[in-house]
Amino acid sequence: MKNTLSSSARIPMPARYGINLALTVLLWGALVLMMAGGVISNYWQGIMVTVGINVILAVSLNIATGYLGQLPLGHAGFMAVGAYAGGLFMKATPLASLISSGDTAATVPWIILALLISGLVAAVFGLIIGIPALRLKGDYLAILTLGFGEIIRVVITNIDSVLGFKFTYGAAGLKQIPKISNFTLVFLCVALTCLIIHMVMKSRHGRAILSIRENEIAAESCGINITYYKVMAFALSAFFAGIAGCLYAGYLGSLFPSTFKFMKSIEILVMVVLGGMGSMLGSVLAATVLTVVSELLRSLGDLRMVFYSLILVVMMIFRPKGLLGTYDFSVSRILEKCINMFKSKSSTGQEANAESEGGESK
Repeated sequence: MKNTLSSSARIPMPARYGINLALTVLLWGALVLMMAGGVISNYWQGIMVTVGINVILAVSLNIATGYLGQLPLGHAGFMAVGAYAGGLFMKATPLASLISSGDTAATVPWIILALLISGLVAAVFGLIIGIPALRLKGDYLAILTLGFGEIIRVVITNIDSVLGFKFTYGAAGLKQIPKISNFTLVFLCVALTCLIIHMVMKSRHGRAILSIRENEIAAESCGINITYYKVMAFALSAFFAGIAGCLYAGYLGSLFPSTFKFMKSIEILVMVVLGGMGSMLGSVLAATVLTVVSELLRSLGDLRMVFYSLILVVMMIFRPKGLLGTYDFSVSRILEKCINMFKSKSSTGQEANAESEGGESK
């Protein structure tokens, strides 16, 4: 009998990306048609935008927690930096007048610039915080990053009194930010975020980050620059958190420092832990479920955090690795299995026919 494993089908990498692109476009088109047809109401459209922002936050934090194996608790601080950087930039541009005039094409360059500036400013803060913070591990790293996140919030609240003029508008909030975030923009940002993180983690840089998570001493003995890759992962995580912050500012149109308290960081961490640290699909599913459930329980106020706590307790008891652990879903891998199963059955059938024909001729 022939060895079917030697002839197993492999889908080329360009074809894999083409399949994923086609499925992403089909999903976007289906959702847009459902919105246009009134199947998805305006209320749920807003929730879907919030889901997309939380997905970016969860997936970006997963770089530092799931892939790198660290425990930072200052993700809300990076989100705040990106939100205020993007909000201030958008207020200084003609975006508001362009949006009111309906000139959508002219807003695209300004929106791209706002997103990039937000991400880069947050990444710079990630570098500033990451270089000293990542010398620590475990609880010490968590406490230090939590402190940095709170420092960022306090600075945003009180910087106007230091500067002597209105900049972030302190506790009163930064208002009249042009509302740029819609479903299509957030969906595109989610898709690009997942694609970029996936490509980074499949590269040699991603394998180096994963090796640090598995065994830091062994990785360093193999010549991997531990400090470089830790800071790189931390800055990349902060970059996407800044983009999420910009989308958040462009969705609400106003920002308040109280939004970015340490409980926001805990909320994002819960999404990552619930989905499975190291699983991108798990972060996406957990961010979606928790955002929708949180919206449905909005009438309970702060009691929603009790729900989060119960979920974490139950999850740690029955599923310590999260919903999906480190598993990542791949459409191409499923297609390869189906093709190989079909080839195996067809080759088995041909061999059986050949043996029966040989017996009849004898």
